Amino acid sequence: MLTLLAALAVALLGPRPGDGEVHRVVLAPGDTVVATSEGMGMAIVFVPGLVGNSYGFRKVVPALADSGYRTVIVEPLGTGNSSHPRQADYTLEAQARRVAETMNRLDIPDAYLVCHSVGASICLRLALLEPDRVRGVLSINGGPDEHAGTNGLRTAIRLAPLLKLFGAGRIIRGKVKGGMKKNSADPAWVTDDVVAAYTEPFRNADAALRAFRAMSQATEPDSLRPRLPDVAAPVRLLVGGGSAEGAPAPAGVAVLAAGLRQFTADTIRNAGQYIHEEQPDSVVAAVQRLVRGAVPPVPAEGR
Repeated sequence: MLTLLAALAVALLGPRPGDGEVHRVVLAPGDTVVATSEGMGMAIVFVPGLVGNSYGFRKVVPALADSGYRTVIVEPLGTGNSSHPRQADYTLEAQARRVAETMNRLDIPDAYLVCHSVGASICLRLALLEPDRVRGVLSINGGPDEHAGTNGLRTAIRLAPLLKLFGAGRIIRGKVKGGMKKNSADPAWVTDDVVAAYTEPFRNADAALRAFRAMSQATEPDSLRPRLPDVAAPVRLLVGGGSAEGAPAPAGVAVLAAGLRQFTADTIRNAGQYIHEEQPDSVVAAVQRLVRGAVPPVPAEGR
């Protein structure tokens, strides 16, 4: 959870060069969602967690694009390279609607969704809002979160004044690196270059603090858990078995298993919270299994 401290240093620098085609989707004045696409074919839409960005999926996207898929990484409003407006609806439900509208703007009629951490809750809500457009959901260590205001996020907000006073950049990078190592089965992947890339979009502490404080205070219009039986799309969950930190709580996994119509959970033993970093082949294989086993959504007019 310490990686959430990166949110205290945000300024829009844009995705790293060479990471695919960058789309800046203006959804409203001041509300710009950044999406990065690569490849052609059936769409795989990625939704990172609160401190994720397109860089985090660099080990997964090329393999899928080379296999004939169109990969699109959508960074939710207030995170990564997307804008951080002062006034915005930061509920997970609103974020799901923004992902759907971004898909509209990029001419994606339907897709498989790959979501990390709290991004999974956004994807599940999207599957409820627009079932015809979601072929399947792959959650990477994401449970049925009812709000974005996690304990780690609230801690980051409380520490913000001290971090800003005593050199936020250096302290945050150290905290991010320590948190990533703690949440990994093998921390060898957590190099200074990787930490720099994850925190590259996070430089304006005031903008980040405003957005993340709004997320922590947002009240969802509807609870997710009672609606899980209405999710028609198949859902696969990958749990990192190499670290208890950052994995969904067993109670949350049980809620998914009891509520969803089609649910499969797999434990990836040699990975922690960032399975797409430690075991990217496992993520690629899980996407392919999801695609092979999913039934295409039935258009509403055909029901």
